[in-house]
Amino acid sequence: MNVLKVRPVALAMFCACLSVPVAGQLRQQSFLSEKWDFRLDRDEAEDVWEQVDVPHTWNATDGTSPDYYRGDGTYRYTLSVSPAMMKKRIFLRFEAASQKAEVKLNGQEVGEHVGGFNAFCFEITPYVHSGENLLEVAVSNRKELNIAPLEGDFTVFGGIYRPVSLLLLPKACITPLDYASSGVYVSQQVGERRADLSVVTKVDNGLKRVKELSVKTDVFDAAGKLVATATTSQATEGQARLDFTNRLTVDNPMLWDGRKSPYLYRVFVELKRGKEVLDTLSQYVGLRSFHVDAEKGFILNGKPYKIKGVNRHQDRPDKGWAISSADHREDMSLIKEIGANGIRLAHYPHSDEFYTLCDREGMLVWAEIPLVGKALDTPEFTENMKTELTELIRQNFNHPSIFCWSLCNELSKGDVKELISELNDVSHREDPGRLTVLAANVEKRPENAVPDIMAFNTYPGWYWAMPSEMKSTLERWNRQCGNKGIAVSEYGAGANVWHHWQTGKKTPKADGVFHPEEWQATVHEQTYDAIKRSGFAWGSFVWNMFDFASASRNEGDMPGMNDKGLVSYDRKIRKDAFYFYQSEWSEEPVVHIASRRDVARRDSLTDVKVYTNCETVRLKVNGKDCGSPERNGSICIWRKVGLKHGENQVEAFGQRGGQEFSDRCKWVLF
Repeated sequence: MNVLKVRPVALAMFCACLSVPVAGQLRQQSFLSEKWDFRLDRDEAEDVWEQVDVPHTWNATDGTSPDYYRGDGTYRYTLSVSPAMMKKRIFLRFEAASQKAEVKLNGQEVGEHVGGFNAFCFEITPYVHSGENLLEVAVSNRKELNIAPLEGDFTVFGGIYRPVSLLLLPKACITPLDYASSGVYVSQQVGERRADLSVVTKVDNGLKRVKELSVKTDVFDAAGKLVATATTSQATEGQARLDFTNRLTVDNPMLWDGRKSPYLYRVFVELKRGKEVLDTLSQYVGLRSFHVDAEKGFILNGKPYKIKGVNRHQDRPDKGWAISSADHREDMSLIKEIGANGIRLAHYPHSDEFYTLCDREGMLVWAEIPLVGKALDTPEFTENMKTELTELIRQNFNHPSIFCWSLCNELSKGDVKELISELNDVSHREDPGRLTVLAANVEKRPENAVPDIMAFNTYPGWYWAMPSEMKSTLERWNRQCGNKGIAVSEYGAGANVWHHWQTGKKTPKADGVFHPEEWQATVHEQTYDAIKRSGFAWGSFVWNMFDFASASRNEGDMPGMNDKGLVSYDRKIRKDAFYFYQSEWSEEPVVHIASRRDVARRDSLTDVKVYTNCETVRLKVNGKDCGSPERNGSICIWRKVGLKHGENQVEAFGQRGGQEFSDRCKWVLF
């Protein structure tokens, strides 16, 4: 598949490429990214338009304000279509628009999409003509009672915040209209010596005089070697939609084995009329098996594999949700750096690009729909949620990283068991090969018994009690859920990296101004210790990997922010708790002096904490050895270390595998 980034004025070059009848150009995709005209509808009276690039959000600068704009905006784009393009079928694919979109072409209504996170696709062949065409997209992030999320501790950024592409496909093609999916679905049954694949290909035949079509499916290993092939033919009356199923076996498969070995095969599908290839499509898949054991936890490919995970929100400062490929890669790089092996993509479907990164890096992924906090008991709301779940599953069906479909988060109000049961049925019908889950925050809720596996959100040491309560909380939730294993889907505490204490005795208030970095680290040390020691806990997901926008918040001296991230909103500062987890999870050597940003000191005697996964560690202050630390796993503490007035040089040295690793900082005693 040729992927082009094309300006509207450059479509002549794009069309010229299409005139060359080579197999690689059976289908073409171009990204419509530059020179869109945009207007907020509140500016309609002044008719003020600005030129923007897509992805775009109108909340890039006000997303942390309690009165951020939730309303309507209009986008316009001049789409140039050549006579050569008119010989193809033409589709528009939006990867997401928040959270309702109405699409028109040349004044004609093309379609509407409800939901701010999944992709949607329309065929525009009947609406286009040769020459210039006016594309108009009306988008709204206005709060509507039948569109989730109805609640949620995050900003709902508005706009076309993911890429838009133009697809040129043959008359008979692998359809992009099946809930905007690839049109190819690879199911698998994986054993020790063989993997049985069932590959369903959905075909939209726009050819009038065709009696028979066939679909050939090839499976290639990572070296490009053909390891399995199958072909299926069907009679067709023309202009019909057909499902083709090819069954294949891969002998002695290389497994997709998480972070250790995220091995991927390529499934290559050809749609043919006789010997003529009409359309092609590739999908990368990983072959694996998994389940949850009540006592041993998560099992990947027959072996225990405890999920050490983080949650991720997608927004960034001055960009909101309209982030770039480089932003996705940076997020993944930081998650890999900390040593995590799992990611909960909260609280909504994320970009296909990020799911693909998870596949390649061996991250286990919890994927979920935006059913957060509250559900509405109406047929329209229920149907919208079922549609959003179906879209999520079909669009991401082939990603090996995804192990579960999450049905909701923290529905603590009203009777929602019937809704959750319906969503559970949708998930099992669409994808019997994956687990269902939900994230609860109230025990003994009826819907907690519905999904295949359970997880809960809890914040001991932050919103209630002390962090030492995590052990009893885990045990209680597991009992309530039938002793079949449990995960912690959220836990943590807030931290402002410029707030510090060394002798604090009173727990900070979650909704207060003061959020010391040291308390966040203490909460994580104690809560994760309980999770780590619990055999029945199949996984955990730190809330959150990154600080994120939450317009309604005003705490931690950071208005409009949820500061529970292990990394700052701009991804520039790793908090102390980041290094705690890195020393617990990463295979790379770690030596980190905690409280390094608390430079101005008042006490001449202080405790010094170092996080490390080294075999031994030494501490020197002003060149003087401080003796042996108290050590608990990765946490080393030297008690009552003396500081001199003025500048103090603090150095830590770790030994691992015959090599020395070090960290140093400066503190000033006043």
